[in-house]
Amino acid sequence: MNSYRYYKKTWIFLEESKEILLTEEEAKSILKDKGLMIRNTYDFDTKDNTSFWFIIKDKLEDISELPFSARRNIRISQRKYDFGIIDKERFLKSGYEILSSAQQSYKIKEKSTTEYDFRRMLDEYEQDGDIEYWAVKDILNGEIVGFSINRLKKDSCEYDTMCCKPESLRNRSYPYYGLVYSMNQYYLGEKKLKYVCDGSRTITEHSNIQDYLIYNFKFRKAYCKLNVYYKWWFGVVVKLLFPFRNLIPFRNVKAILRMEEYSRKSK
Repeated sequence: MNSYRYYKKTWIFLEESKEILLTEEEAKSILKDKGLMIRNTYDFDTKDNTSFWFIIKDKLEDISELPFSARRNIRISQRKYDFGIIDKERFLKSGYEILSSAQQSYKIKEKSTTEYDFRRMLDEYEQDGDIEYWAVKDILNGEIVGFSINRLKKDSCEYDTMCCKPESLRNRSYPYYGLVYSMNQYYLGEKKLKYVCDGSRTITEHSNIQDYLIYNFKFRKAYCKLNVYYKWWFGVVVKLLFPFRNLIPFRNVKAILRMEEYSRKSK
């Protein structure tokens, strides 16, 4: 199971481009000790338009090829902020405060992350592989107002968690534009990685970040196939609830049933 990470009772493969279809026996072995389900994606970047995908960018264009609004906002952001990698110790001094303030501003409220959970999350990330912490730093006063936690893989990088203080989003300084542009330049331009990734198709549908990246930075959908394996009793529950998926009000339950729907459509 070294190739999988455990996240919210689900096993997820660490390198999406390397994943293959599991057998029933392999899935049972993974679920034997813990976990309720396995998200098994395969045939990464298939030519078929399937029901599931990852959002990736594998070509680095000149800034002049980006939309006018994106170019303008990148330049505004660059006049206000510096962007770069910082060490974990420095990140911890401001990271949790930024995440907490951002969570409080979300329209769809989630359970707030405690500082203990935040530190434990970072430790788990580092157990899975190499992590880099990016900071958005105000040029005038040195304040860190945003960050990105990035997972480094063999030939790619996943932008796992991006977050900015709400006030930096309201004052039209556009920190995300400069941050994403700088990271793309670094990983695709300097590091020569095959692609950068913002994760898979969302099953909670609470964020428009993927549409934002596709329009402003020319990310694209890398389609793949999806199979979901369940611990036997949990699979029974999913099958019983599936016909009523549009009637269930609980967001976490709806997300699992949406994943099941994507899996069925993928076959």
